[in-house]
Amino acid sequence: MKRLYILLFVALCTVACQSEYHAYDTDVDGAKAIHAQNIPAIEEACRGKQSIRFAFLSDTQRWYDETKDAVRALNERDDIDFVIHGGDMTDWGLRDEFERQRDMLQGLKVPYVVLLGNHDCLATGAMVYRTIFGAAHFAFTAGRVRFVAANTNALEYRVEAPVPDFDFLEQELAHYPAEADCTVALMHAAPHTEQLYGEKADRYHATMKSFPNLLVAIHGHGHSYEIREPFEDGLKYIQADCIEKRNYLLFTINEEGYTHEQVFY
Repeated sequence: MKRLYILLFVALCTVACQSEYHAYDTDVDGAKAIHAQNIPAIEEACRGKQSIRFAFLSDTQRWYDETKDAVRALNERDDIDFVIHGGDMTDWGLRDEFERQRDMLQGLKVPYVVLLGNHDCLATGAMVYRTIFGAAHFAFTAGRVRFVAANTNALEYRVEAPVPDFDFLEQELAHYPAEADCTVALMHAAPHTEQLYGEKADRYHATMKSFPNLLVAIHGHGHSYEIREPFEDGLKYIQADCIEKRNYLLFTINEEGYTHEQVFY
């Protein structure tokens, strides 16, 4: 009987060691530093293009089947240059959640980038995100369009870090690339949400409006498709559905401006 108890104890320990049993596991398996590879791939694929097309999906969280089907639907197209994920890959910021979602997105035929969502900041999620993707603030140029992605999850950081990072945004503005002549703002949570409000929201919007020919701001977080003009100054903030609703946004940007549509799958 004693031998049986010992064997059961060893078996339970083995299972526990193979499982993610706490919220602070940051030992990432699989692909890392994805933006360092995918951003140059996007820029090279779009170099010299006057017209680009990209898909924007968001808030995949616990909807793994819907995310897998989205990847399949996107791969059936041959007219998309890249994909942007608007953040909240995870519900609880767990390493396992990040890895499962990442592995599905790795199946895309085109390069992709992922924004940091507020759920992704839970526990040690921001550290896992940094390992898998890179910095939470980043920018890239696709053809003639400069995409500026900012971490707007200010509520999650409080005083621990400058969110949004206005130094980053001002540096991006000061070193705006010569090949770009228009800008798209990317974020997870828009101004006037619980994540970004008050003076920070006003300053973020004013800073982004300083960028050359700011076309549109695109985000997730609200789990419903919506077009708003929160500052009543002509700039539209377009919010994507969560992936549970089985659709993504398809944007086309050319010399005439931009168009977008919801695509259901």
